Amino acid sequence: MTKYQYIIDYFSKAQPDVASELNYSSAYELLVATMLAAQCTDKRVNMVTPALFAAYPTVSDLAKATEEEVLAYVKSVSYPNSKSKHLVQMAQMAVTNFNGEIPSTMEELTQLPGVGRKTANVVLAFAFDQAAMPVDTHVFRVAHRLGLVPDSAKTPDAVEKVLVKNFPKEYISRAHHWLLLHGRYVCTARKPHCEECPLSPICPSPKLLTTNC
Repeated sequence: MTKYQYIIDYFSKAQPDVASELNYSSAYELLVATMLAAQCTDKRVNMVTPALFAAYPTVSDLAKATEEEVLAYVKSVSYPNSKSKHLVQMAQMAVTNFNGEIPSTMEELTQLPGVGRKTANVVLAFAFDQAAMPVDTHVFRVAHRLGLVPDSAKTPDAVEKVLVKNFPKEYISRAHHWLLLHGRYVCTARKPHCEECPLSPICPSPKLLTTNC
């Protein structure tokens, strides 16, 4: 059994119905929440977005706002000035270039200000149900620690390509959440909880992780 199949078998039983920890009800809301979540906790973003979405329920509404107005709602997240700027610019481009809709392709999404490949992949996977693998710091770390990707995969894009190639298409989006949540709560950055890790049988060296991380 490959490591990939082990992960699929385990999490399909343990976490069959995974979902984003961000609160959203549309592609627009998911895009905004994901943009705000960069280098910020989902918990903090979920505290901010209810009032933001009440004030700007559609992308067209957000496009009419000023950066200063948006900043008042998002000032408690990380990098609020740049994020408020990008949110307004994103909304304006969505209205101008995409008829007020959130686009559903990687090429179009990454044209939007403040939207990189990881953010676009989140929207593609969970708003448009496409087989997409967002690679954040947790997924990147876990993929390397478990030996799912070679040491030569030194960038998120490189890790994404390997994971997409090896996970069956129908599991790609769920696998993102499995790896992300595993990295967030078990295989943590500084002190991974190797003693309680359900993936220890396929981990190259849990003891080294515990010692060196």
